[in-house]
Amino acid sequence: MSERLFVLLQHVLPKLALTALAGAGANLKAGGLSQWVIRWFIGKYKVNMSEAADADPAAFATFNEFFTRALKPGARPIHAARFVCPVDGKISQLGPIKLEQIFQAKGKEFSATALLGGDSALAKPFINGSFANIYLSPRDYHRIHMPCDGRLTQMIYVPGELFSVNPVTARGVDGLFARNERVVCMFESDFGPFALVLVGATIVGSMATVWHGIVNPPRSKTVRKWDYAGQDIQLKKGEEMGRFLLGSTVVMLFPEGTCQLNADWAAEKAVQMGEKMGD
Repeated sequence: MSERLFVLLQHVLPKLALTALAGAGANLKAGGLSQWVIRWFIGKYKVNMSEAADADPAAFATFNEFFTRALKPGARPIHAARFVCPVDGKISQLGPIKLEQIFQAKGKEFSATALLGGDSALAKPFINGSFANIYLSPRDYHRIHMPCDGRLTQMIYVPGELFSVNPVTARGVDGLFARNERVVCMFESDFGPFALVLVGATIVGSMATVWHGIVNPPRSKTVRKWDYAGQDIQLKKGEEMGRFLLGSTVVMLFPEGTCQLNADWAAEKAVQMGEKMGD
């Protein structure tokens, strides 16, 4: 299928209905059927179960339990660098934020304000900062960890589309990551604020955080906000902060001069949680 046709199909498919159906199916305790789907998925996507805390597919009652499986202790060592990769996946794009514009793909950009739910004040600290965008494929580990120490200040649910977030769609859909449904997590640190944005996609049943649980569903047509500034929710570098129930993309924003991204990182490079992201 051509890239153009693949993108066009996404404009007409009932993405919300498909996603709701997939989410319900992934949570279903269907006995032998669930086991068949899990084993098929492992074979289809060559999932490395040897690094899972429980390598037996029969240990998972639902597909989502399997999909959000924990890893063995020590499977992802946390680098001593100031910033570490928060997920397993492949780098979509990374680099400087030009004023407020974030590079998506050749000829396509989106703004920090749009990504953060239209809040220009929230986006202001990231003018001329840096960003990294990491895509999680179906075979990847789907828990999300902290890139550095941080204190949670705010979480925002931003309704949106449910386009696929794979590289083909990133090249074909304008403003993809600021257009799709997303959960914006804002943190304070010893260097100032940073943003960790969980981007939804087609078939992504839901997104969850360790302090809230499942954020979506319910889905709504309006922005929802949670203020945590008065609470002392602190998470350490490498600590789990959330997970995708069916996979997607993470976008990180840092203020100017705070995160010197790893010189070995480049678009399309495969990365793992805990490896050096920057200093």
